[in-house]
Amino acid sequence: MPLASLIGSGMGILNPWNLSLIIEQAKVPVLVDAGVGTASDAAIAMELGCDGVLMNTAIAGARDPIRMARAMKLAVEAGREAFLAGRIPRKFAASPSSPMAGRVN
Repeated sequence: MPLASLIGSGMGILNPWNLSLIIEQAKVPVLVDAGVGTASDAAIAMELGCDGVLMNTAIAGARDPIRMARAMKLAVEAGREAFLAGRIPRKFAASPSSPMAGRVN
C-alpha cells in the first residue's frame, strides 16, 4: 500500500485519514510498504489499524541497521497493542479526568 508516502522517501504517513478509510473499507489485510522512515512511522501505521508494515530502505539505509530493525519491531508491536487497546476519542475541548472526590479546596 504505497499511499502512506512515496516509496523510499522516508516521509512517513502523510495522510492518516486516507489510510484509515482504506483500512475501514478493505476486505483484505492492509500493509504499509512505502515511506516508512523511522520507528514512529511504523507505530502510527499500526495504531491506525494496519495489519503490518513492510520495510526496507529505513533499515538498510540507517546508520545502525540492526538497531533500527529492533526499533521497528518494538514500534510495530507497540502500535498494534495501542490499536487493540483503543485510543480515547479526540475532543476539541479540555475535560479533566481526575476525580473531584478528595480534592483539597
